[in-house]
Amino acid sequence: MSVRVRYFAAAAEAAGTDAEDRAEPSLTALREAVVADHPALGEILGRCAVLVDGTRHDDDAPLAGVTHVDVLPPFAGG
Repeated sequence: MSVRVRYFAAAAEAAGTDAEDRAEPSLTALREAVVADHPALGEILGRCAVLVDGTRHDDDAPLAGVTHVDVLPPFAGG
């Protein structure tokens, strides 16, 4: 099982990449693993919107059958 994690804007900068494939079984495990692998991401991940196949999740969710997770930091503008 592999999930494509896409990082946008400041999240991509903190992760050092705009996308990577991950194999964690749940959203909680994924959050912990990406912070362990990309420590700078830990500073902003709590403020980011996390979309699982296009649906926002603020809590845990299984990732079986999921194709992508998007990490979107807050955006400024009007």
